Amino acid sequence: MTAITAAVRSLGGDFPAEAFGRTYRLWPQVGDFSDLFTWDDLNEIIARHRLEPPRLRLFDNGTQVPQHAYTHPVVSKRHTVWHRIEPGNLHRRLSEGASLVLDAVDSLHRGVEDLAEALERHFRTDVQVNLYASWTAKEGFGLHFDDHDVVVLQLEGAKRWRIHEPTRVDPLRVDVEAPEPPHGQPVAEIVLRAGDMLYLPRGWWHAVAATEGRSLHLTCGLTPTTGADLLSWLAGQLRASAAVRANLPYLASREEQVAHLSVLLKEFTKALHDEVIEEFLFARGTMDPGRPMPSLPFVGGIPADESLHVRLTASGAWYEVDGEGRVMMSAGGQQWTFAALALNVVKHLAEGRTASLGELAVASSLPVGQVAALVAELVAAGIAAVSRRR
Repeated sequence: MTAITAAVRSLGGDFPAEAFGRTYRLWPQVGDFSDLFTWDDLNEIIARHRLEPPRLRLFDNGTQVPQHAYTHPVVSKRHTVWHRIEPGNLHRRLSEGASLVLDAVDSLHRGVEDLAEALERHFRTDVQVNLYASWTAKEGFGLHFDDHDVVVLQLEGAKRWRIHEPTRVDPLRVDVEAPEPPHGQPVAEIVLRAGDMLYLPRGWWHAVAATEGRSLHLTCGLTPTTGADLLSWLAGQLRASAAVRANLPYLASREEQVAHLSVLLKEFTKALHDEVIEEFLFARGTMDPGRPMPSLPFVGGIPADESLHVRLTASGAWYEVDGEGRVMMSAGGQQWTFAALALNVVKHLAEGRTASLGELAVASSLPVGQVAALVAELVAAGIAAVSRRR
């Protein structure tokens, strides 16, 4: 079992019903996360990418360290300015107690991207993975809360988490009021060690510090799916109603206004039927463009080469089999209808697997050329990618 599989499996079982969105949960020794992302990976990313703040930043005792303290400006031949990391100053700041944060590392590292996509399929929402590294017992950020749920994987070292209950239930990024800081002692104080995993719902206050020298962990942020999101989507769906499209009778009598509101209420109540949540999640998932990736050099189609590997880049892809055995697939805002023999091809891809054209041909009993033609449709739509390596 891979570390990603072990992490996602831990988030199943009784977790959705008992803890998701309600309370924190700790899973000790889920798996070996050490190869998921390494210090060498971090060094390569910092050296080879232009990571301007806030993408990469340092924090010390809750305050962001000025960029000029560990970088210097570079003017390119095309007169653009970017800031190059100075390793010596970076090391010094980190050794003095600063913590390093790298946002959206899932878009910089394939292994972490695989983790994010697996969580997206599991939770049916967008996921961004940030990386945190520290070398001392200083709290880089102080006591704070997040406006999204997080799943934390401890890669190396150990970190102490002091956790307080929310002072405002389910805070939003754009909200009508800010939560008050908590008072009193934390409700939990736990230490995450390498291989441990923690879930923390949004709004739960926490302060984090390394306890045994250096620490490296990944925080997977889950985009919340709220009633406000559902209602925003529903407002668009209701435009199909003539009553909803009609002008508000704001110049009419109060009786006419009340009558119009009664009609709108009926339309709204009808739209809030028992299956509307599933309809919303389906619509959002199949419209999500995912994480697009080109398939160069194959710009005119996909050759019938059984060694080529393919994967879907839209984790919200969905499929079903109709009454005539045809495979109906939706992803990235588009739909396809494939013959029954394509079922195993679609199934492999929709489950997030990376497979060679040869493997898909064997699984479906289709010629490699037909599999390549099917894949070419998905690549042309921007929801799949083909490469020579897995």
